[in-house]
Amino acid sequence: MRARRLTRTLTCIAVLSLTAAGCGLSGGSDSGDATAGGCKVDKGNVGSGKLSGEVKGKITFQTTNLKKDFGSFFNGVIKAFEKAHPDTTVKWIDDPGDATFGQRTVADAQACTLPDVINVDSPTATSLTKAGYLLNLGVKDPDAAGPFVPAFWKSSTMKDASGTSVHSVLPWYTGGVVLTYNKDLLTKAGIDPAKPPTTMFGLFADYEKIAKAAKGEYYATMANPVWRIPADWDQMNIKMLSSDGKSAVFADDPRTAEWVAWMAKLYKAGAMPKDSLSSNNDPSTLYGQGKVAYGSTNPSFVRFVKQNSPSIYAKTGVGQQPFDALGHTTGAPQYIAAAATSKNAPTALAFAKFLTNAENQTAWCKDPSVVIFPTTTASLDDPFFQNVSGSDPFSEARKLVAEQLKTATAYQTNFSTAVQNAIVGQVQLAMQGKKSPAQAVKDAQAKANELLKQSS
Repeated sequence: MRARRLTRTLTCIAVLSLTAAGCGLSGGSDSGDATAGGCKVDKGNVGSGKLSGEVKGKITFQTTNLKKDFGSFFNGVIKAFEKAHPDTTVKWIDDPGDATFGQRTVADAQACTLPDVINVDSPTATSLTKAGYLLNLGVKDPDAAGPFVPAFWKSSTMKDASGTSVHSVLPWYTGGVVLTYNKDLLTKAGIDPAKPPTTMFGLFADYEKIAKAAKGEYYATMANPVWRIPADWDQMNIKMLSSDGKSAVFADDPRTAEWVAWMAKLYKAGAMPKDSLSSNNDPSTLYGQGKVAYGSTNPSFVRFVKQNSPSIYAKTGVGQQPFDALGHTTGAPQYIAAAATSKNAPTALAFAKFLTNAENQTAWCKDPSVVIFPTTTASLDDPFFQNVSGSDPFSEARKLVAEQLKTATAYQTNFSTAVQNAIVGQVQLAMQGKKSPAQAVKDAQAKANELLKQSS
């Protein structure tokens, strides 16, 4: 369930489809004008040189589906910023994050009306950066890295129109990745809950044991590979895209076909509900009924089980998701970006940094209504995360993720929805026995390349 693990109840952000055609950054004219993403902007917003200017004026700040549950918190942050900078006004916009979010964001960017400060995920940030709509923080604020976990900051880069990796975003909050499991069901299958596997194929071997022991009475996990691609392959350190991102290369690694072979074997053996192959349902309901041994890898899931299935929560264990060949976990952070098209860029950047500083990140992540983790070093060192005294599943999850994130990276493969669906479709055919794993992987790469060529 890892591919969509990050706080799905908080955000539902679509992937943008921007191209760099006609966009990018250019120098200014004699009048001091310049362009960012094709929009006329102040020369100081682009090119070389640190951003300077007074923190004053009006800016817009856009989040995604946060106002209902966290209105008082963010209103407090805004009020504190405006108090520290009396000549500023921050207008908060909360996008519902529905299916048309991507279309609206594209339209806003191309119309030069992108919010001054905007909450984005990695695919969205990648697209906006490539088209030149976000401030290059590495140039405009060389000290921006200071508060953040070094590994997170280092890996939170996006490519600009020239293919150069730039820092155009500030890491904000992130989820974690853990194994959640029903200890009783694992024990019945002869699996020691205290010794989670260290490799993906080791986890698959445990799935197989569950299938043999359960005999259809319960299952190991859900079948739809959309939950696992590309997350599993990332964790196995399988290279999926060429260095320039223009072609798929995952078929070049023999472990990809081996992974598909395992999925086909497990599906046939009954490790997964047959009707879950094409379903987008996560394991929440079946896990809560005691019919699935492994739950979601999102730590938020632990709280969901506690609230909705207390008897199953009492049997729930939390362990480390296999690090496999990668050797550490990867985060899927949400980011805060300042628009290069902002008319008050110094104010936008100042607010973005204020919102993501250690004090505000720690305060929000302590909110009992949210199960997220901060990206600043000081926040993760807070006793709230480090001195967890409880031994209940949620306490264990919080402690485990906080430790992971000190060495986590944000490197993740970003497939468009179309490319991911094309790959998943071929894997599903292999799981149904309609194609060999090797052929399915070969065809998946070919279909992915067709789509990547169309979008380049």
